[in-house]
Amino acid sequence: MSSSSQPKPEFGVLTFVDHRADPATGRALAPRVRMQHLIEEAELAEQVGLDVFGVGEHHRPDFLASAPAVVLAAIAARTRRIRLTSAVTVLSSDDPVRVFQEFSTLDLLSNGRAEIMAGRGSFTESFPLFGYDLADYDRLFVEKLDLLLRLRADERITWSGRFRPPITDRGVYPRPLQQLLPVWIAVGGTPQSAARAGTLGLPLAIAIIGGTPDRFVPFAHLYRVSAEEAGHDVATLPVSINSPGFVADTSQQAGDDYFPAFASVMNDIGRERGWSGMGRGEFDQLSGPQAALVVGSPQQIIDKLLYEHSLFKYTRFMMQISLGPLPHAKALRAIELLGTRVVPAVRAALAR
Repeated sequence: MSSSSQPKPEFGVLTFVDHRADPATGRALAPRVRMQHLIEEAELAEQVGLDVFGVGEHHRPDFLASAPAVVLAAIAARTRRIRLTSAVTVLSSDDPVRVFQEFSTLDLLSNGRAEIMAGRGSFTESFPLFGYDLADYDRLFVEKLDLLLRLRADERITWSGRFRPPITDRGVYPRPLQQLLPVWIAVGGTPQSAARAGTLGLPLAIAIIGGTPDRFVPFAHLYRVSAEEAGHDVATLPVSINSPGFVADTSQQAGDDYFPAFASVMNDIGRERGWSGMGRGEFDQLSGPQAALVVGSPQQIIDKLLYEHSLFKYTRFMMQISLGPLPHAKALRAIELLGTRVVPAVRAALAR
């Protein structure tokens, strides 16, 4: 393993631009208003010193971000420093040529701040929407990732595969400002994906939604072992931990504010997938000191982020704050506390 220094940790927030009715009122925000709130969240994230803002891709009525590159371009026009990433791009059901063109364009608009976080997706609506068979779920991702990496490496390519018409000595434009447009691999529960990211020497993002974080440590280990076996400098490879979370001034307030929004999302998805409903007891267990959700007072979040760093030695942590029908003012307060109270303390502790 190389003795190169590991990158300093970055911190950010991500969103799927949730758009669902408030369980208390039965009403949802107008889509136009929700999008304006999103821009304000990104602006504040930059103002309080966060490093990254991510927008996920979904094709459902309860999420508004089916085109992350477009949303991130709007954010680029209102920010100057913060990095802008998809979280994730469902590469399996998209055209890698268009993905590369869109994020290269975003890179130019943002003066070199664009990133792609590529994944297979936790929902399946995009597959029939774009004419793909779920039986090809993994093969689609492998083939399209190969094409995306070829596109970022070479201006002109010749390529052929099973799921897309071949490309014969064609240029793909525009080219990004960054020499190599960053491409992360996002994984949930598939060890093969972590090993693939390591073998390719690509940054890894691990999504922790349920259970306990220590259950995901083998993914990070497998990633680093695979990278080292492939000859990559493991010490310089970024690892991101992505988790739902929320910060409030007190622990009680954090739980009271975040539980209705989180339960609304999980119970709706649970009804689709046959899960049992989530009550406050289950939520509080998930929010414990060594559990999946990063929810609590600033000091509790500091402790949780330091605990997870001891597990993963992550180089990036991203918190999914604006989940479900969470009131906009509370999301803004959480971003403010994350940037002004939590992150400086975590950075200082890690520097020691």
